[in-house]
Amino acid sequence: MAQPESAQAAYDRYAAVYDEFNAQNNYELWLGEALLPELEKHGLQRGWALDVGCGTGRAFDPLLERGWEVVGCDVSAGMLAKAERKFGSRVPLHHFDAREFPAISPSGGASAEEAFDLVVILNDVINYLTEDGDLERLFAGVKRNLNRDHGLAIFDASTFALFQAVFTSKTSEEMNSRGFEWRGLTEQAMPGTVHEARLSGFKVETHVHRQRHWTAEEIKAALKANGLQVLAALGQSEENGRILLADPADEDKELKVVYIVAHA
Repeated sequence: MAQPESAQAAYDRYAAVYDEFNAQNNYELWLGEALLPELEKHGLQRGWALDVGCGTGRAFDPLLERGWEVVGCDVSAGMLAKAERKFGSRVPLHHFDAREFPAISPSGGASAEEAFDLVVILNDVINYLTEDGDLERLFAGVKRNLNRDHGLAIFDASTFALFQAVFTSKTSEEMNSRGFEWRGLTEQAMPGTVHEARLSGFKVETHVHRQRHWTAEEIKAALKANGLQVLAALGQSEENGRILLADPADEDKELKVVYIVAHA
């Protein structure tokens, strides 16, 4: 097993190539055209959105273009620096660990009395939380910042099928074709455990990514412990350039489960 490395250290190394590496991950298609309509089915009210683990701000444009006010936070200073270069003063940014973010005032005031209408936690954020108790700490921050009357939060969790596909001991041919090497370092994937992979290439400093597969039972227990309830748990897959969402989720077939939650 490779030397453990924090998500912060990994993403500071990753920041220079993050947008290029994820160019095929179309947030307009994913968040704008697939996820926001699902949220609207549960009464989403447009206003202030908090993007936790915002990275370089790839989720910002679909929200800004639909009239949202957006605030971002991330653990990686390198990722935030790229987001600031792209969005300037349009999106206030905060340097916080997802497990420790405080109540944030949407409009930048001294309190968070307004709270957020939407909290977004997308693209493996919860899977980079690897220690017991991490989910509870994340969801405590969500509860602190989510409008109690009508606020909604959305996050994705990678399925065990995805961990088996990308973290076992093999190299991704698709990534090799783009000048990167993603090599799984886990001999045998196990549900509910931590897995590792090494990312290298001529454009990025070699580093290790550590992610944990969280079971549905663990996720729901951590939400319940913080007074949050699951409104929907949708299996996500892709087909012919389309995002497909299925209810109920089938973790043996789909690569992600998307959770929509609110105050209980």
